[in-house]
Amino acid sequence: MRCRVKVCGITSVTDAAMVGASGVDALGLVFYPKSKRNLSIAQAVEICRAMPPFVTVVGLFLDADADFVRAVLAAVPLDILQFHGSETPEYCRQFSRPYMKAVGMKGLAEAGGFAAYADCFPDAQGFLVDSHAPGAAGGTGETFDWTQVPQDYPKPIILAGGLTAENVAEAIRTSRVYAVDVSSGVESAPGVKDAAKVQAFMTGWKVR
Repeated sequence: MRCRVKVCGITSVTDAAMVGASGVDALGLVFYPKSKRNLSIAQAVEICRAMPPFVTVVGLFLDADADFVRAVLAAVPLDILQFHGSETPEYCRQFSRPYMKAVGMKGLAEAGGFAAYADCFPDAQGFLVDSHAPGAAGGTGETFDWTQVPQDYPKPIILAGGLTAENVAEAIRTSRVYAVDVSSGVESAPGVKDAAKVQAFMTGWKVR
């Protein structure tokens, strides 16, 4: 099965068009004020208008007020939501939209393990595994032990955390995930995507 690619933290129409033309499957828009990649609703609307067909647009939220999420959804045509904080299953499903839940892998074994956590979100479409602690913000640019990624969980797993053109092929070989998610690994500065790094990542992703 082909591994999918998502580039997260898009902040401009120019970067969105470049990333969309690179062959990625999805791009991520961050709606988290403390993030260096946070963007406004108006920016998100412009980015979505510039996207080509068949590129999924993901909206990332972290413990956001539910009314704020609804305001974003009223204006921005997001395809799927990504919840990256300590959101409950009830919170995630209230928007009646497809969603995936981020899972912080740091210390997760002591908290009962991946399956125990993921099973609490039966209506999630998939799970994004990152290097941070459960409930903490991601985007650290740090990797973790990819052998910890569950191999037999019945829903899609998306791998994030410190991925670059140099390590993405090994990450996919080791984790055998459904998709990979990259942000800082293809940037020249926080929130500014680098075309050469994006192309190198897409080439590295294919060399497996």
